[in-house]
Amino acid sequence: MAWFIHDGRPLHYLERGQGEPILLVHGLGSSGADWALQVRSLEKKYRVIVPDLPASGHSAPPEGGCSIEGLARALWALCDHLGARTVNLVGFSLGGAVSLEMALQRPQSVRRLGLINSLASYRLDHWRKWLEAGLSLTLIPLLGMRRAARLAARRLFPMPWQSALRERAAAVVGGVPFTSYLSTARALLAWTAIDRLHQIRSKVLVVAAEQDFTPLAEKRELAAALGAHFIVVQGSRHGTPFDAVRATNAVLAAFVEDRPLPAAERCRCDGTAQRICFPGSLAQEHADSLAQAQAGPLAQAQAGRLAEAQAGRLAEAQAVSSAETAPASTGTPARTFLPV
Repeated sequence: MAWFIHDGRPLHYLERGQGEPILLVHGLGSSGADWALQVRSLEKKYRVIVPDLPASGHSAPPEGGCSIEGLARALWALCDHLGARTVNLVGFSLGGAVSLEMALQRPQSVRRLGLINSLASYRLDHWRKWLEAGLSLTLIPLLGMRRAARLAARRLFPMPWQSALRERAAAVVGGVPFTSYLSTARALLAWTAIDRLHQIRSKVLVVAAEQDFTPLAEKRELAAALGAHFIVVQGSRHGTPFDAVRATNAVLAAFVEDRPLPAAERCRCDGTAQRICFPGSLAQEHADSLAQAQAGPLAQAQAGRLAEAQAGRLAEAQAVSSAETAPASTGTPARTFLPV
């Protein structure tokens, strides 16, 4: 268990292994625990640093609102605290946006940048992005986080063999405070790096799921703009680190070791699910961290996090109630995005 105080707010992180540092950045509605199956592979050779982004997992929300730039600065502050002046970054979805922003803030400090199902802009400039935003607008206010999360999990993991992944995704995302989820999603939709990509100095890998919810062509264009290696994972949907564990791990290992990337026929969705939380796993350690914190000096901070979660649930309940009684809106959809 480890905590770092940034701008007066606790940020939770875990470390595994020794060697060259790799920072893994999770997606929206998630936490560092979701990297357990990648950490199991990477920790054998590398120092793996896995934070919970502010307003995610065990980390407190930032003061004064959320922005992708602010999330990136928080993670750089963590790296400075840990003495990791030069790092490899791997980000999934939202985490890819944060990682890309980190590489833009300190171009010379990032050796390698891996982006999994991420974009350089989440602004609503494509019909598929509008569709996702419209689904969120409909689902979250009308159904609440828990029921909306169950529907999202079915889209993420629709195959019969993915039932355990589906159940875990529904539980994890459904437990996120309403206010935290929406504030982070709005921050993502307000962010873009399109006009700054020329500033990137690191070696880049772009991994794209064949059946991701956002356009494959846009990820191909991003890879071209960055001069990046580009890999398409056949049969995978948005949750590639979960539904294509073998391909994800093989690609990341080759990338950070500067070896040739796996052949296209090896980059496929798995046919069986792997447990994320198992004895000794990062996910188990992540779960244990909360219990330890509640008995230790950060209990007060965690109590504040619980109060924030309770306030979020109250806001969610009020929003659901209002949505059920209010007439249909004809205005512009709220800029929320599910899932990223």
